[in-house]
Amino acid sequence: MKQYTFILFIVAAFANGCQSGEHHHTEASHSHHDHADKDAHEGHDHSTGHDSHAEASHDHAEASHEHADEIVFTEAQAKAVGLETEEVRPGAFSQVIKTGGQIRASQGNESAIAATVSGIVSFAEASLTEGAPIKAGETVAVISSKNMADGDLQVKIQTEYETALKAYQRAETLVKDKIISAKDFEETRLRYETARAAYEAQSSRRTAEGVRLTSPVKGYVKNCPVGQGEYVVAGQTVAVITQNKRLQLRAEVPESHFKALKNVNSAHFKLSYDEAVYKLSMMNGRLLSVGQTSGESSYYIPVTFEFDNTGEILPGAYCEVYLLTAPDEGVISVPLQAVTEEQGLYFVYLRIEQDAYRKQEINTGMSDGERVQALSGLQSGDRVVTKGAYQVKLAANAGIIPEGHSHNH
Repeated sequence: MKQYTFILFIVAAFANGCQSGEHHHTEASHSHHDHADKDAHEGHDHSTGHDSHAEASHDHAEASHEHADEIVFTEAQAKAVGLETEEVRPGAFSQVIKTGGQIRASQGNESAIAATVSGIVSFAEASLTEGAPIKAGETVAVISSKNMADGDLQVKIQTEYETALKAYQRAETLVKDKIISAKDFEETRLRYETARAAYEAQSSRRTAEGVRLTSPVKGYVKNCPVGQGEYVVAGQTVAVITQNKRLQLRAEVPESHFKALKNVNSAHFKLSYDEAVYKLSMMNGRLLSVGQTSGESSYYIPVTFEFDNTGEILPGAYCEVYLLTAPDEGVISVPLQAVTEEQGLYFVYLRIEQDAYRKQEINTGMSDGERVQALSGLQSGDRVVTKGAYQVKLAANAGIIPEGHSHNH
């Protein structure tokens, strides 16, 4: 009996222990579920934090995209390269006919020096070549007829003069005594006057070496058709002197532009050896003539202007010519030096802030040699880089971004 009672006690104790274990397991399970709920709730908050970070990243990306085309070029850099800008404003711009031409000396500004006697030419200076400066009255060459088959012309002229003088003096006495007729006397006097004129013309230029040829004007030697030591005849041109005070611009225009030539009033031109653009309006220029026919062997019409020489223009030089017609109003144009070219496309650089720039594509139109039309891509108020555009382009390609740079938009 006692043994049975003990067994029942053990079974009861075991059963009570199992129930207590289940209770603790249940509480642990509830605790685990509560922690999971909390983690889930906190996990939701963490996800929300990720969303906020994503939105911030998106805003930053948009801001970066907004400044992606911005070129940084500091004030110090701009000062170093002498950067200049110009505000875009619509204005007058002339229609342009671009063609070729040549600079020529104006009529009346050239003097030909001709040989007064026949003989051998000796230039005064071996350095007397085309372009050499020369003064009025300066000796250009000496012509000698010594050792010529016909004899020394100077000696012949002097001899003829002395002979004619004696004959005239004798005729004066004879005509008074009526030994010769008045007609014979006049013939003698005429021979004397002719011989005297020839002698006096040579006597002032006569030297031991020969007859001097002098320049009648101050200017430059344009050309020398004969060479040192060559034989020339009386009347042959030895040298041409140009004063270069007034020059002519002769443009050769294709026939296709004939109708537009009636509206031409001025021109710009650029010499083959100079990058400068010359404006006839600034050089006392004027239109001389517009050809009404083309040449027999050419399909071009000549248009001729006259202008003052600034001292930097070489007669005979070829040039690009921009004929200007009636201007149009409200045209947007920029200096040629503001435009850069890349693979057939044209760009300018706009200043959008004190040290920030932007590359802008434009469509170009006609050019007058100094400025070019901007048909699209620009609007009034834009500020275009007119000097230093190439340096800004290099900065854009190099991606130069100084530290600590920021913008407020």
